[in-house]
Amino acid sequence: MKIAVVGVTGMVGQVMLQVLEERNLNVLTLIPVASEKSVGTEITFKGKQVKVVSMKQAIEMRPDIALFSAGGSVSLEFAPQFASVGTTVIDNSSAFRMDADKKLVVPEINASALTKNDKIIANPNCSTIQMVLALAPLHKKYRIKRLIVSTYQSITGTGVKAVQQLENEYNGEKGEMAYPYQIHKNAIPHCDVFEENGYTKEELKLIRETQKILDDRTIAVTATAVRIPVVGGHSESVNLEFEKEYNENDIREILADTDGVTVQDNVDVNLYPMPLMAHGKDDVFVGRIRRDHSRENALNMWIVSDNLRKGAATNAVQIADYLIQNNLVG
Repeated sequence: MKIAVVGVTGMVGQVMLQVLEERNLNVLTLIPVASEKSVGTEITFKGKQVKVVSMKQAIEMRPDIALFSAGGSVSLEFAPQFASVGTTVIDNSSAFRMDADKKLVVPEINASALTKNDKIIANPNCSTIQMVLALAPLHKKYRIKRLIVSTYQSITGTGVKAVQQLENEYNGEKGEMAYPYQIHKNAIPHCDVFEENGYTKEELKLIRETQKILDDRTIAVTATAVRIPVVGGHSESVNLEFEKEYNENDIREILADTDGVTVQDNVDVNLYPMPLMAHGKDDVFVGRIRRDHSRENALNMWIVSDNLRKGAATNAVQIADYLIQNNLVG
């Protein structure tokens, strides 16, 4: 396999390299791709130095798979060019997620829908991935009528600039600002840009992508996305209203049996998910599972995951692994 990582010098690109190494995919040739200013520099992969190449060079090398994490505009311009030479693109931007002709994939939920003809595959938004992984088995059994989600999102979702801003503020230093306000000792209810309806793009992604991945546009979803000064991962307070009656212990058992989900739910010993503990791990952690007594068949949950891993890099690499294992590339 020849696998290109586009945006290899970015935060997600670096984690993609790490996950590719950990999962020991059949990568015979790694093609690291970055902007022109990084071309010719070297990255380390499996103990060896590999030179970064340009987009044009990478396309000419005709990789089997290209993992993209370089922003929507780059994906819109270059993903079709890779696809035109037979490469299967797994794109981590929002460029193709709501395209009716492109599949939006969380492998544990809907990888079976993929075929050899899918040359551009969309990787969902980080906050969507962790939420739907926990919701999918519950929706299958109880049918979700309505979903309310409030997110507490790590600054790493914004990128290196945001991490640097927090470090500067923590150290009392001036520097470039990723956000319009201080993030240290603060919470900013502003993830991505505001749309005309008053919602941010991040909130609309949670709404639209959830319906697409679960293949059910009847689910009523509303969201509030908040950026907090945390590095380890995203947290979400989720309130569900089901069509059917449920049992809390059954909910815990269903989630415990779900691939990629770890239940941490014992308040007697203060066991619940936290980004500090999720950092560097691939699972989605679920806890604070409890009945919402204010509405019939309603439930509260707390969901946490490392947004750079399962929320981005790991999910993309899992899609690549599925394609390889099922002979869906080449």
